[in-house]
Amino acid sequence: MPAEVVLIKHPLVQHKLTIMRLVETNTQDFRRLLKEISMLLAYEVTRDLPLKFESIQTPLAEMEAPMLAADKKMVIVSILRAGQGLLDGMIELIPTAKVGHIGLYREPTTLMAIEYYFKLPPDVEQRDMLVVDPMLATGNSAVAAVDRLKEANPASIKFVCLLAAPEGIEHFHEQHPDVPIFTAAIDEGLDSHGYIIPGLGDAGDRLYGTK
Repeated sequence: MPAEVVLIKHPLVQHKLTIMRLVETNTQDFRRLLKEISMLLAYEVTRDLPLKFESIQTPLAEMEAPMLAADKKMVIVSILRAGQGLLDGMIELIPTAKVGHIGLYREPTTLMAIEYYFKLPPDVEQRDMLVVDPMLATGNSAVAAVDRLKEANPASIKFVCLLAAPEGIEHFHEQHPDVPIFTAAIDEGLDSHGYIIPGLGDAGDRLYGTK
């Protein structure tokens, strides 16, 4: 399967992302905007969910109405800690989804991902999986997360982020060409510390008010 990148250009997504980029945007507004964008991203990412038709009764008549296929179950996996900002909105839109967490931190010298936490629901095998993290920078954390998650044998995996760097996309798809990337923006590239430029700073710090 060829590597795929889906750029979500919806005007509301782009407008809210611009406000998040502003250096003067405070923690409260950043958190709210990320939650709002995550709901819009989830709307785009789930466009291909299958439907079935069931007989229902409206106040006026009986009809065949579309509903989500019951056998198409999902799990959303948050890459800690910033992934929680995307998870919060998505779980409101998809309340029946199970949730998993994988904790990774970036070693400051090598920029490699070090795992410190991993927990999935017990029945994720053959579920469709959304892996969420606001930033796809070097791609090391995303690659490490998907490496680990493929061991659970999900039916499919999609990677969802707010921003991506070309270097991160290339590295991720070198390792996982079968996993599509959904993102709201592809920025210019990385600086010498592995941060996305122009970016929006450290998503976790801005989300939680830390330094």
